[in-house]
Amino acid sequence: MCSLPNAPIVSIVDDDESVRLATASLIRSLGWCVQAYASAEAFLRSPGFVHTACVVCDIQMPGMNGLELQAHLVGSGNPLPIVFVTAFPSDAAKRRASENGARFFLHKPVDAAEFMRCLQSILGSEQTQ
Repeated sequence: MCSLPNAPIVSIVDDDESVRLATASLIRSLGWCVQAYASAEAFLRSPGFVHTACVVCDIQMPGMNGLELQAHLVGSGNPLPIVFVTAFPSDAAKRRASENGARFFLHKPVDAAEFMRCLQSILGSEQTQ
């Protein structure tokens, strides 16, 4: 959990631990709080779920994939802003994600400056540090 009061929390949902750690480190360096989850199911079960301001999510994961997580959030009335990050981009996945309100669809490896612009667009340009 984040020690900064009222800071936006970015939740990372990715089954690849190295991606979670690297993304979390980058987000922290930009001044935002971060929580990381190895699966969509773990994210949905977590108490931090209710404090999430933005989700950074892989598409291809075991169990519930990123698009299914997005559909679940939309269906439950909680359409959180999502930045999809995938190593396997497809026009069909991008179209489906966009139709359900995904804010950004990035390809791995992600350019740090582009990623920062995406988060600033969603969370605002003011950093919490």
